[in-house]
Amino acid sequence: MTGPRRFPAADLRAFISRAFQAVGVPPDDADTIARLMTEIDLRGGDGHGIFRLAQYIRRIRAGGINVSPDIRVVRESPATAIVDGDNCVGHLAVHRAAQIAMDKAAACGIGWVGTRNSNHAGAASVYAMMPLAREMIGLYSAVGSANHLPPWGGIEMLLSTNPIAVAIPTAEEPPVVLDMATTVAAYGKVKTAAQRGETMPEGWMIDRKGNPLVDPKRADEGFLLPIGGYKGYGLALIFGLLAGTLNGAAMGRDVVDFNKDDTTPTNTGQFVAAIDVKVFAELDVFKRDADLVVREMRSSDLLPGFDRIRVPGEGSHAVFDQRSRQGIPVPDELLQVLQSLAGDLAIARPGD
Repeated sequence: MTGPRRFPAADLRAFISRAFQAVGVPPDDADTIARLMTEIDLRGGDGHGIFRLAQYIRRIRAGGINVSPDIRVVRESPATAIVDGDNCVGHLAVHRAAQIAMDKAAACGIGWVGTRNSNHAGAASVYAMMPLAREMIGLYSAVGSANHLPPWGGIEMLLSTNPIAVAIPTAEEPPVVLDMATTVAAYGKVKTAAQRGETMPEGWMIDRKGNPLVDPKRADEGFLLPIGGYKGYGLALIFGLLAGTLNGAAMGRDVVDFNKDDTTPTNTGQFVAAIDVKVFAELDVFKRDADLVVREMRSSDLLPGFDRIRVPGEGSHAVFDQRSRQGIPVPDELLQVLQSLAGDLAIARPGD
């Protein structure tokens, strides 16, 4: 067993850009999307990076995504804004929102920018981490692009995985980065398990009678479970109200399942918030104190059976370092999809 083939990040980034340009996305936009998708894979978000490429391309070709959008601010205050993505590839809308949020935080101490008429934008952490480049704290949340979660005690899927990500700068330690769905597992993990022919652990999903569901190919027969029971349902609802309803984006029964519907605009909503640490504390002091907290967590006493204490983001930082050196693994099943897509689009295959 040699494991999946690995590709340098630059090769996958170039392939993604070629694919988007082949269906009419302007080169600069295609490059931006490709950079963000590759960053997701570098950090281990395997269900949200190049794994999603064929789905994005299929939706564009079906007319469900606008390749020439007028992405614009439609509502604004000194510290806030709403960006209308004009049904663009979601990465472009959220990237724009993050840039505006950082500029507003530099001027006001905090910037909060929501999106509407956006689309699926990949993993949450890449957007929460953008403000780190300007020594700011970043937050991101979104309404997921398909409902897989009922309200607690119900069976009608009215909520999605509605993730939250927070990135906090440090001095010497890697930044603290929390990226989590409000369900036990993100639906992207269900999709990757199905493609690889794997089973899911018990506790990810149940069927409509409350029985464990472990076959990802039967996912339509049940739903994801929230983290922490009713508390996870509450978080999913709140994040949906903030990322969707507040921005005039879809929520509840209005959410379009982009896994099954390639033509209806999804009106996906997200938000990015940036906080300038300097309005609350001396930057160097805060970063040193954050280091201290991280080290206190790691050095604390262990329960039997545990070998160490981990901090949010630690795993993805390690994956990033490894994949930056060794390349991004692409499982055989996914590689076949990408090679078929290359042939269909008449573009060079990954690595060619």
